[in-house]
Amino acid sequence: MKYIFLVLFSVILLNCEDKQSNKDKNATLKETSKKIKKDSILKDKATVEVKTQDTITLTDENAMEFFLQYEKENPENKVRITTSFGTIDILLFNETKFHRANFIYLTKKGYFDGTQFYRVIDNFIVQGGNSDNPEVSKKRNNIGRYLLPTDTKRGFKHDRGVISMPSSDIENPYKLASPFEFFIVQQEGGAHHLDGDYTIFGKVIRGMEVIDKIAKQETDDADWPLSNIYIEKVEILD
Repeated sequence: MKYIFLVLFSVILLNCEDKQSNKDKNATLKETSKKIKKDSILKDKATVEVKTQDTITLTDENAMEFFLQYEKENPENKVRITTSFGTIDILLFNETKFHRANFIYLTKKGYFDGTQFYRVIDNFIVQGGNSDNPEVSKKRNNIGRYLLPTDTKRGFKHDRGVISMPSSDIENPYKLASPFEFFIVQQEGGAHHLDGDYTIFGKVIRGMEVIDKIAKQETDDADWPLSNIYIEKVEILD
């Protein structure tokens, strides 16, 4: 009798263990399934965001909304401009978030690579981001046509070494900024007569001697250098 009881007890125990084991397995499978589903959703979301950034054409209607989101997801604020005269490192100001985000976006899109410092005035400014090469116009068309509002009340001044954004060459009473171009103040003592009209969104932290070299180059009557000064590449710094 004792033997029969032990056998029955063992069978019941094993059956309970099997049920618990199956329960644990089912719970594990559920958690794994949830994790796979969550990872898949996150991956799909990331893919959609990347695809949107790669395919969107910016306009005056959607640019500000786009950069409002883009600046949150792309916090980088240091870039390096490489030229045949040397490299220039720039810190972009977080206070002017739309202009910082715009510059980072164009950098990541490779827009500036192959553009030029096309306006050079010694002891004033060097201006870059444009070119007479048709490929640059194609790049602009692919990115879109839009302007950025001025953001001039952050306390920044047009001191030597700051990077600022020129206004568009279209009829533009509010001096809306041309997002594809920029200028760096080279003037000793700064160019403070520009304060309040143009958005300062960064400053040179290394390479002002390169700016000085560029500013010394001979130009035509329109301030375009007689020998093209190319921006070989602009890249994000850690």
